[in-house]
Amino acid sequence: MRDGDWLTETGARIRGVLKVLVDADWLPGGAAVVGTGGMWEFVAVGSVDGEHDTAPDVSYDVASLTKVMATWPLVGRAVAEGVLDLNAPMSEYFPGEDLPGAWVTARQILTHTSRLNQVTWMERYVGTDQDLAEAILADPLEEPGYHYIDRGFILLGLLLERLYGSTLDRLADDLWAELGMRSTTYGPLARSPGVAPTERRLVGAGPSWGVVHDEAAALMGGVAGHAGVFSTAIDLGAYAREMLRLHEGGTGIIPGSFVRESWSPQVDAGARLSRGLAWLVTPEGVVYHNGFTGTSLFMHPESGRYVGVLTNAVHYGRDRTGLVDLRSAARSALTPQAHEHESSP
Repeated sequence: MRDGDWLTETGARIRGVLKVLVDADWLPGGAAVVGTGGMWEFVAVGSVDGEHDTAPDVSYDVASLTKVMATWPLVGRAVAEGVLDLNAPMSEYFPGEDLPGAWVTARQILTHTSRLNQVTWMERYVGTDQDLAEAILADPLEEPGYHYIDRGFILLGLLLERLYGSTLDRLADDLWAELGMRSTTYGPLARSPGVAPTERRLVGAGPSWGVVHDEAAALMGGVAGHAGVFSTAIDLGAYAREMLRLHEGGTGIIPGSFVRESWSPQVDAGARLSRGLAWLVTPEGVVYHNGFTGTSLFMHPESGRYVGVLTNAVHYGRDRTGLVDLRSAARSALTPQAHEHESSP
């Protein structure tokens, strides 16, 4: 199928699925970007809060897309600059060689094989004098194997701050500025119709609006390696374009070799999926990541096509009814034989 036809057909498909979900009151609305080469099309259906229409320039809490839009490229840059070795133990960067996590590597964190504690809960460290990185490394290690772990990316965010002597949000802001992503940022954002609210956690209270949905990231001031970023469909498209260009050998913010390695299967993730460095990889060569709030980015390096979806599906509850159908439509649009499996988060 020609790129132009694919663009039109896929845009219509995503628009149709979003309309079904909005009409069923399963989510307030969503925005999407569908692109290939120098062409892209935007989709916007429904509202941000039941009142104000959504649009391609509305900011959404991208949740775990933070891992691949902030932490992962910053790690790639650190590797290219020689300040981080993916295979070096954390004891080279943090004190405490006797800690259980001292020998965990950045590569293991990126592939979710670090054996760090799978429970992200950070409340037990509140009010203590223990350094957060030390606390993460001090917990007993889990059994070997593949386990999706937020704590590893929290640790990578802390490591990047230590390596560069700057806060993670400033490091990421500089990165996004180079990419022309003018609307991507860590929160908080001012409450407005241009920002989609997330979950109403307490009956009778207002929803979270312009502040990070993830509880651990909230405890960290809204800036963390695993969550906290807000972005728009426009910026998501710009990001996908650049990553695909780098994959093809272009020069830019991170080496193309790092992108290609990251998008190659590293470990078995189950459900016929592999985990690269941060990204999931399907048997058909689609690379993607999801965010708990109802966000996803799918790319197919072979064809240069991509689909990015931003919703606030948690606005109506954590069941996020219908989200699997939306993600399946986005993923299967990239390869006709794509399988309809889902993975965390």
